[in-house]
Amino acid sequence: MDGFFEGPNQDISWHNVDAEFNETANAFLQTVDLLLFGRKTYELMANYWPKPEALRDDPVIAAHMNRLPKVVASRTLKKVDWNNSKLIKGNVVEEIRKLKQAPGKDIAIFGSVELAKTLIPAGLIDEYRIMVNPVALGKGRPVFDGLSNRLKLKLVDSRTFQNGNVMLCYQPEK
Repeated sequence: MDGFFEGPNQDISWHNVDAEFNETANAFLQTVDLLLFGRKTYELMANYWPKPEALRDDPVIAAHMNRLPKVVASRTLKKVDWNNSKLIKGNVVEEIRKLKQAPGKDIAIFGSVELAKTLIPAGLIDEYRIMVNPVALGKGRPVFDGLSNRLKLKLVDSRTFQNGNVMLCYQPEK
């Protein structure tokens, strides 16, 4: 509730995930053609979703995550091995601009704060979906960590979950 997306030492164990959350995630993943990640988030996702425990515990979400094309923006990775992944190392803003102009469904970014900080000033993020969990961490990494300019947003949707999570959907004001 205090605006952190991860606690100290990159702790995300407090994320409140249940069947209702997974149903929402499943519906959302059906609306996207492409997943976009920065290096850190890609490594976390690639180390979970293809594994047997993910396939056993979250088979529907795992199927989406493993099937969907993924683009990874990184200056340090040499290659990406997760199914349907492509690495971009050049001008990230230009590459994402090209991807957005291609026909198809939406592109989704999960986490990837450093990448988002690059895309926000270029106006390349159309919607922010922020899940507020009913927990205050006291310290950690803020959602908009390192944002250099004010970002004025308009609330376009919200949803309260039975477990106390609240999803807030914002679009940038023009």
